Amino acid sequence: MSNDDKLIDLSVERDKRIHDLNDKRLNEVRQAFERAMPLSKGKKKSKGKPKKR
Repeated sequence: MSNDDKLIDLSVERDKRIHDLNDKRLNEVRQAFERAMPLSKGKKKSKGKPKKR
């Protein structure tokens, strides 16, 4: 067991897996909200107050 390069830190791997699962769940919730309440992308924002004449 002198080959330390092949050792796996299980806590790090578990954290990665949990992070991936949380990202997957977050993406699913985000997609559900986008389907329920789509954002309007066609509107342009005004550049400020109109000038008075």
